[in-house]
Formats: sequence, structure tokens, C-alpha cells
Amino acid sequence: MERAESNSFEKKIWDAACVLRGNMDASEYKSVVLGLIFLKYISDRFDEKYRALVAEGDGFEEDIDEYASEGIFFVPASARWSVISAA
Repeated sequence: MERAESNSFEKKIWDAACVLRGNMDASEYKSVVLGLIFLKYISDRFDEKYRALVAEGDGFEEDIDEYASEGIFFVPASARWSVISAA
């Protein structure tokens, strides 16, 4: 199942890249793509820690300090990859 999700994600990224490529200069395109890659990376790290905090059951999953103490960016709910990629 993960392989199918990976292919779906790759297709979405490729399709988005094709759309962007037609509308902007290459120097701008690079910044957008690198920004998306960075957002995906910090979202993945955040989600991993979030799930661990939920499993602990102490209610600290929305505590910014829990993430900062481990060098993980806290990602607000509206900026999480799952929300953005679903749009």
C-alpha cells in the first residue's frame, strides 16, 4: 500500500511541477519547489513526534516546547502537509 501512496505523491508533485513550470521563471520555480520539499521534510518530522506524543497520552502534542527541545519545527494545524496536500 505504501508503494501506491508513494506513486500517488510523486504524481501529484510531478503534475504540480508541470503546472508551475509553465507560469514562472526558472529561478522562481526553484524557490517554490525547494520550499515544498522543505515543508514536506519538516511536516514528516513533526508528524513522527506528534504521533509519539499522542501515544504517551500526556496531552503535550500541541506544546511547542516539546518539539523545540528536540530541534523539530512546530507546524501549526493549518500548515501541516496533510492539510495542504488535501487542498
